[in-house]
Amino acid sequence: MDPAKIESVMEWKAPTSPTEVRSFLGLAGYYRRFIEGFSKIALLMTKLTRKNVIYIWDDNCEQAFQQLKEKLTTTPVLTIPESGVPFVIYSDASYQGLGCVLMQNGQVVAYASRH
Repeated sequence: MDPAKIESVMEWKAPTSPTEVRSFLGLAGYYRRFIEGFSKIALLMTKLTRKNVIYIWDDNCEQAFQQLKEKLTTTPVLTIPESGVPFVIYSDASYQGLGCVLMQNGQVVAYASRH
């Protein structure tokens, strides 16, 4: 990742409105498949973007924000898929959400999650 982009993410100030939360989550969402548990981490911030929700940025939101910034600026340990090699999908679902990992040769290719 470009060092200038890493610096801009690290210096991103905590959102002060639902619009600013959407902006940050838009950037972070682009990389969601590289971030294990993305939906679970982003859930509290996502709730702040809903209609008729009072915007209160608390310690839990700040913790999630900092965790996403950290995950966006560190190198994910993913592998590039190989043609002709079988994939394995691990999934887990509950009433709270769904999580999946796409693997090949015991290495993670991608993550996916929804809450």
